Formats: sequence, C-alpha cells, structure tokens
Amino acid sequence: MRMLDIARLEAAPIGIDPCTFIHVPGFVRADALREINRDYPDIRERGNFTPEELSYGPSFSRLLEELSSAELKAVFARKFDIDLTDNPLQLTARKFVDETDSGLHNDSRTKVITVLIYLNERWEQTGGKLRLTRNEHDFSDYTVECEPKEGNLLAFVRSATSFHGYLPCSAERRSIQMYWVKSKREQRDAGKAGSMFKKLKRFLKRG
Repeated sequence: MRMLDIARLEAAPIGIDPCTFIHVPGFVRADALREINRDYPDIRERGNFTPEELSYGPSFSRLLEELSSAELKAVFARKFDIDLTDNPLQLTARKFVDETDSGLHNDSRTKVITVLIYLNERWEQTGGKLRLTRNEHDFSDYTVECEPKEGNLLAFVRSATSFHGYLPCSAERRSIQMYWVKSKREQRDAGKAGSMFKKLKRFLKRG
C-alpha cells in the first residue's frame, strides 16, 4: 500500500495568494505515518540532513522512494504547470527546532518548487505552524497556515512573493523538505546575467 495519498494531492485546489501554492492535509496516510515515525532517523541535533547523512529503518526508506519517484515529480509538474524535466530534486529531513529557527524568509532563486511535509502525530504548541505571508515582516498577514503534523503538506512555487515561516517554538518537529532546483545550466546562465547587470550598473554610475 502506498504511503502517500496521490489522489488527495491531485485533487487539492491551487492557491495564488501570496504565491502559487497547494495545501494538502493528510498527504501521508495515517497508517503509514506510524510506521515512518517508528523508523524515523535518530537525529539528535538541530538542522536539516540529507538521507546520505542519516541511518533509518525500512519504512522511512520507502517514504523516501515514493517522494523521489518520477510519478510524484510528474504530479507536481502538472499541478503547477511547470516543466521539471531538467530540474533535480534535493531532499532533507529534520527533527528539532528552537526559537532561533523561526522567522519569515524567502527561498533562494535556485529553487523552483518547495515542498514541506510534516510527520509529527500531534502538535500542541502555538508556534511552529508554517504560514505563507504577504510580506517578510508581518506574521499576521498570512493566507494559509499548515500545522506540522499528521502528514500535512504545503508546497509552493518560489517567486518574489513566496514569503514563509513560523512563530517561535522549541520542540521535536519532524519534517521533510523537498526542492526541485534549477539545472546547473540555468544557475550558470543566471549567474552570468547577474554579473553583466552589476557591471552595467557600475558603468552607468561612472558615466
């Protein structure tokens, strides 16, 4: 049986404020969630860790396989109407956060789509709930809030307005972070364009 509810993801409506996003409660099936948490990596410090850095059991390994599948990539490509053929996937796991991890921010321009999946079986804190906000200064001006539990998913297209974050908390907050990123060619071309723009600005200032 699949761990991920692909049908629920495909049926989720697209939001456009403050950026293009989808919110899917219960994307990880409840029966699978218990198995995943049983086999969750024994992370003992703050930070995001790649699968290669971790040891984990078979159920967590199955989860990673489903998340890395071509099928899931195709679903996100269709949902967001973005060709992800040449975009590699980066994936990390996390277990602990504290008050220094909160705050609003935007992802780097190298990211195309961000997917955040939460694996706690319950959440009782006020903070720690991921919000998409209309600016990088005001937590109260948000359009969607995702509780970090029960396999909930929040995914969005990185843009100039894809600000996100959560109010402070200190807790065990199990999550998967996935990013489809720009190809090396796209990143190289963007770097060249940025360098040329800076040179042009310096030239115009001298003029």
